[in-house]
Amino acid sequence: MGEVLGLTVDRVDFLRRTVTVDRQMITPPKGEPRFGPPKTKASHRMVPLAPVTVDVLAAHVAEHPAGRDGLISTSSRGEPWRRGTFAEIIRDARADAGLPESVTFHDLRHHFASVLIAAGCSIKAVQEALGHANASETLDTYSHLWPSDDDRIRDAVQPLHGHGRRPASSTDSVALAMQDPRP
Repeated sequence: MGEVLGLTVDRVDFLRRTVTVDRQMITPPKGEPRFGPPKTKASHRMVPLAPVTVDVLAAHVAEHPAGRDGLISTSSRGEPWRRGTFAEIIRDARADAGLPESVTFHDLRHHFASVLIAAGCSIKAVQEALGHANASETLDTYSHLWPSDDDRIRDAVQPLHGHGRRPASSTDSVALAMQDPRP
């Protein structure tokens, strides 16, 4: 949420369709919201944007000019959102959409990851888009979403050892494997 609240127009490259994540909005319980560094070194990243995302951002900025410090998402007075106020807006949007209360803003991040995985993006690409420090962090969280490679494994080995023919059934394969190869 801090990365979204801290997004400024100068961090969006509308022509190259990327967003630079190099800071977040920190909203302390007392005091003014301020920019701060992302959570980790790996959180500093360049995220590719889909053309539809660029279009939505451009339309938003055209309709709602950037606020203080070039912030894209601000209050009606152009001030930075506080996390609590933004969370209320998200709760209202969730209710309007008829989603269960268990759905959170952070679930958008998980949705983004699942979309990338379903599209066939590599573990490295998902890791970098999410700002994870290493691929194992991404795999620990999302490995269950990658499709099974069972058929790829079968298809990789078949041409090497199948002599161009595929046994009629699994039973035939087992029978062939159990034959004594000695003359």
